[in-house]
Amino acid sequence: MANRRMFSLDVINTDKFLDMPVTAQCLYFHLGMRADDDGFVSNPKQIVRFAACTQGDIKVLIENGFIIPFESGIIVIRHWKQHNYIQSDRYRKTKYLEELQHLKINQNVYILDTENIQAVHEMEAQVRLELGKDRVRDSIELGDTVCPEPDKPAAEPSGVLLPLNDNSFYDVPQDKINLWVQTYQAVDVMQELQKMRAWLDSNPTRRKTRRGISRFINSWLSREQDSGKGNLQNSRQGSKNCHNNSFNSFRQNDYDVDDLEKKILSN
Repeated sequence: MANRRMFSLDVINTDKFLDMPVTAQCLYFHLGMRADDDGFVSNPKQIVRFAACTQGDIKVLIENGFIIPFESGIIVIRHWKQHNYIQSDRYRKTKYLEELQHLKINQNVYILDTENIQAVHEMEAQVRLELGKDRVRDSIELGDTVCPEPDKPAAEPSGVLLPLNDNSFYDVPQDKINLWVQTYQAVDVMQELQKMRAWLDSNPTRRKTRRGISRFINSWLSREQDSGKGNLQNSRQGSKNCHNNSFNSFRQNDYDVDDLEKKILSN
């Protein structure tokens, strides 16, 4: 596998590509960098995890026609021939010949040879039908290398957007906010999230990755929680000291006011 790969602006500068989520675009570049000399990738599931992407990003790339999946779990970059021209003395033919024989090339773009691989064509169509459903294991088999686990329900967004190091935004899920409110009861979680957003906006070089942003939020809230407890203890100690100051430390005597009044009048 080569250490250098190229990407054609004729492909990645189109509205169709740029309209995809940033995570799907990122995954496309990672797949392209790790493809063999014919554009095949044997471990897309591993790359999905490495790039902190999701099974949904794989589906987006399939739906938009940027990759083709096979039953073996292998995928191929459809526009590979447009991206890369490899000289014959450096070219190493793919070892995934079974998948290669099911493809045709039309204007330097891979397309499925429907006469030879109807099953794969049906699988790709099935992916489109299954978008948005909870389970994909029984309806589409992308092999062990392409996330066969069921998709998790999409988290409800809160609208609180934290900038990330790739210039995208993390929409903090509402269920996580609810959890943090219960966990950090001495902290105004929503106010702290706004502080985080301002801090990240002012410190672009210290922004976090999509994978690391939750840890950043938890650390921030934990510090605020500890700080809040310290202030509360100091407040209680101050109140205690107020009651125990020198003025209040005199011994208190009980007097009979009526008897005292008679003694004064008799004198």
